[in-house]
Amino acid sequence: MNNKSLKLLVEKFILYLRERNFSLETIRAYKSDLNEFINFLKTEFPDKQIDDINRFILRSYFHYLEKGKTYQVHRSTIARKIYTLRSFFKFLIRLEIIKVNPLEYLSTPKIDKRLPVFLTEDEMAKLLDFNKQNYKFGIRDQAILELLYSSGLRVSELVSINIDDIDFFGEMVRVIGKGNKERLVPIGETALKYLHQYLKFRNKIVNDNSEKALFVNHRNKRINVRSIRNIVNKWIRLASIQKHISPHKIRHSFATHLLNAGCDLRSVQEMLGHKNLGTTQIYTHVNIDKLKQVYHKAHPRG
Repeated sequence: MNNKSLKLLVEKFILYLRERNFSLETIRAYKSDLNEFINFLKTEFPDKQIDDINRFILRSYFHYLEKGKTYQVHRSTIARKIYTLRSFFKFLIRLEIIKVNPLEYLSTPKIDKRLPVFLTEDEMAKLLDFNKQNYKFGIRDQAILELLYSSGLRVSELVSINIDDIDFFGEMVRVIGKGNKERLVPIGETALKYLHQYLKFRNKIVNDNSEKALFVNHRNKRINVRSIRNIVNKWIRLASIQKHISPHKIRHSFATHLLNAGCDLRSVQEMLGHKNLGTTQIYTHVNIDKLKQVYHKAHPRG
């Protein structure tokens, strides 16, 4: 296998994804998956060419993912890697480098549906009401947490927000979601209040008027995704909440709490920026479980 030429093809594929406005997180995942596959080929099938890749090689790779690594790979991760390779081979067919997609009829492992992990309303209140005033960036962190929960944003969407994207009068935030698609999402009064307070703090510390980012780090530059994760981890720990909660799980909490309160599924889909209603429907399973508990407690013969 000519490792160098294959890497060049991967770079062409990544460029194609950028031109199609795929999100940075998706592009990173695709690139990581393909580089892992290249390293596997280099080790296990060094003499094979790109058009020699067949079902046997691919099944060997998936067996390697399931059994041959030092850490467990979830079925959902393997399914994603299969999807990445299938897309890559389709791209190579388009370039007329190969004629047949070796993944065309290869089945994807069945994925067990896992209910999303989320904070209860009491746990969310505990996180948001925890006193952050004694910390230099406490008001910024409070505004971040409030906005994540108030609007159900993805972390990548949150970090890309500029000051001008917040409409305080209309109580909306403009976000650029997956596929570079723009949407408007409501912001609650509490989140707007803390955003007002944070902007006063921001104006005192940021001297560079060219910095348009809403949320900035200690260097007064746009905050990144990793920093948001660290912020959430920090306050989860300090608030003594005994759950492993990522920023994305606050998004799960947003959706679950809205549906539990009677919000219709289509509206939640619109706010989350989901392309398919089926993606949003997983949150109804959480709601159904709650309904079942109420039913069994209340019904005479439940």
